[in-house]
Amino acid sequence: MKYIRRSLEPVLQQAAREFPAVVLTGPRQSGKTTLLKHLFADGHGYVSLEPPDTRASAEEDPRSFLARFPPPVIYDEVQFAPGLLPYIKELIDEDRGRAGQFLLSGSQNLLLNQRITESLPGRAAILHLLPMSGRETAGRIDAPLVWEEESGTGSGLPLSPRDLWQRFLRGSYPELVANPQRDLHLWHSSYIQTYLERDVRSLRQVGDLGQFQSFLRAVAARTGQLLNLSDVARDLGVAVNTTKAWLSVLEATYQVFIVRPYFANIGKRLVKSPRVYFADLGTLCHLTGLKDPDHAASGPLAGPLMEAAVLGEITKTMTHRGERPQVCFWRTAAGAEVDFVVDTGRKLIPIEVKTTATPRPAMTRGIRSFRNDLGDRCGPGFIIHAGQGRLPMGSGVTAAGFANL
Repeated sequence: MKYIRRSLEPVLQQAAREFPAVVLTGPRQSGKTTLLKHLFADGHGYVSLEPPDTRASAEEDPRSFLARFPPPVIYDEVQFAPGLLPYIKELIDEDRGRAGQFLLSGSQNLLLNQRITESLPGRAAILHLLPMSGRETAGRIDAPLVWEEESGTGSGLPLSPRDLWQRFLRGSYPELVANPQRDLHLWHSSYIQTYLERDVRSLRQVGDLGQFQSFLRAVAARTGQLLNLSDVARDLGVAVNTTKAWLSVLEATYQVFIVRPYFANIGKRLVKSPRVYFADLGTLCHLTGLKDPDHAASGPLAGPLMEAAVLGEITKTMTHRGERPQVCFWRTAAGAEVDFVVDTGRKLIPIEVKTTATPRPAMTRGIRSFRNDLGDRCGPGFIIHAGQGRLPMGSGVTAAGFANL
């Protein structure tokens, strides 16, 4: 399969020059193994810990296993042999000044981060690789986000509205981007089954895989809405605490992004109902039965799909720079709202998302309300739509096509 450059490459290489260990996490099939082999194959050995015999060898006699596969080495799917981590710490401490000794990958953030924090404190950089951004697909991995440069062209991949929706249906996993002839239904069906069998089955929060799959579909149907877990629990016939645990599993395995309401008081953000978006649009379309771009563009999920695409591009772009994106939504009791608010650390960037290819000044109303409420903390506002190009809309708001995001 043709290798496609990833924005995380320079960040990963820098981390390997500075830390004894680097942990690369992300969803299954996001390209972690391919990226590590591409960048480090010449100087590092490679071991996958997924095969049962290799896993058993690592867990039963970790010191002998590490002696057989000494650093510098890539240990793939390290969540299958977490017992290795304390012994890796021993080896690192014997030669603390040597960077890039161990490159570890895994797809279970929930367990892996806890183990890394316990076993390798201060010794490991933790990076995340998500499905591909539009910038990576277009080969413009360094392109700025829309608020970072006045004339920014985003991914630089202009698409007709129909082609844009077709791209949403396909999703952004590297294998599908590199092989456009792959059968989408077959690939996504296999992916979800593999996800359930390999990533979810081993997590203690999940008992009945059938019920969990029903929960997966229920969340997909509610993407972009305020998520009321009590309603979901009642519909599925399970306890509310069960749905809370299951949602944490979806987030920890990188299947969804959770977006909370914006409040200056961070404590309030945590107790209010969030909105949930799937990280990959192809997975979302498969779970909701969408197969045709025209149906996707005109159906009831068109708005949530477009929002998920915008959120995904922002989150992937920032995550692959090694940053931690801070994205909320804003809503008032009076009904004013903004789809996304990106906290850059200096300014708050309000973003409205529209499925139209013809933005109008009336669409800036929510952003103008937000700017009035937040004053100097607010940066420029943007309407991201299904068309192309950039157009000033007045009141500090710019309309930009999805490709210009």
